[in-house]
Amino acid sequence: MLEIRAVSQQEFDLAEAKAKQAEAASASASQDLENTTVPAAISGRIGRALVTEGALVGKGDATLLATIEQLDPIYVNFTESGADLLRLRQAIKAGTLKRAVSAKVELLQEDGSIYPLSGRIFFTDMAVDPGTGSVSLRAEFPNPKRELLPGMFVRIRFPEALAENVIRIPQRAVQIGPQGQFVMVVGAEDKVNPMPVKAGDMAGEDFIITEGLKGGERVIVNGLQKARPGSQVKPVQLSDDKSAALSANAKQ
Repeated sequence: MLEIRAVSQQEFDLAEAKAKQAEAASASASQDLENTTVPAAISGRIGRALVTEGALVGKGDATLLATIEQLDPIYVNFTESGADLLRLRQAIKAGTLKRAVSAKVELLQEDGSIYPLSGRIFFTDMAVDPGTGSVSLRAEFPNPKRELLPGMFVRIRFPEALAENVIRIPQRAVQIGPQGQFVMVVGAEDKVNPMPVKAGDMAGEDFIITEGLKGGERVIVNGLQKARPGSQVKPVQLSDDKSAALSANAKQ
């Protein structure tokens, strides 16, 4: 109609502007309709809804609708002392420890049982938290049966380094007195004597002894309540072949 001058240029421009405005409004309405369906960014199990149907959801500010917990795999967050990490790296550099080859991570549940599936270290933070002096780490575990739930308290155990030719004794054999840590040993004539020691890191359920024992000592593991200093005992070899420690039964 513009070409045959049935309408003026001003009327044409006004009609064209209204058409574009209507098109933009239609596109905006389509976008708003699409936004009413909120897809989940991760797979998992959703908790209770935090808003009800018909409630106003903020357009400018984010509104928490619900919380989705990822269950398989599941992540375990834990920390490690920055001082221990530095000491470990220095020991590896000095050659007193060897870097562990295995990356297997074990999870101990709240009741002390070991989770049957092993995990892996997912990431290690590159900075030490100045407030706690620790480094944050995260481990990833498969959880096909949903046995592990978010919020549970667990313990993590994984090899960081290997120590060779060390002395290990069961944790229950190490006692603490006013002078520090000590163990009860069976000396000459099967008499009990206390021996000061210094326990280091844990290896499974055993302490690694860094000072006090040279190897070959007969350390009392069981029957400590009967083994008094200077008393004579009858040593019995501990049944666990992995330990050189002894149990002792006091003579009546």
